[in-house]
Amino acid sequence: MHMENQEIISIQTAEHYTWGDRCDGWHLLRSAELSVIQEQMPPQTSEVAHFHGRSRQLFYVLSGTLSISVEGKVHSLNPEQGLEIAPQVTHRVYNDTDSNVRFMVISSPPSHGDRVVAGN
Repeated sequence: MHMENQEIISIQTAEHYTWGDRCDGWHLLRSAELSVIQEQMPPQTSEVAHFHGRSRQLFYVLSGTLSISVEGKVHSLNPEQGLEIAPQVTHRVYNDTDSNVRFMVISSPPSHGDRVVAGN
């Protein structure tokens, strides 16, 4: 079995980016087949409603409470809880609490470049 790059990855060493309103993301794994991102949303921040044409995603909360609106139904995820979002399903993540929320987003195939903003 061939072992590829076996380096330890963390948010201190991963590629960082910002998104939305003061939100942070770190690419922990980025390949053609799979994306694993750790994200952080400050209090009272949100993403726009959107869907992905091909990408299936799993949102998994590390700390805080993440709200996800999925086609109009709101789910509140606490630490060690996750929610799968299928391709073509409109969703929006937001943090309406007074604390940061940290969570993982696992996407296959990667969701970057596969996002369509939902109509109003």
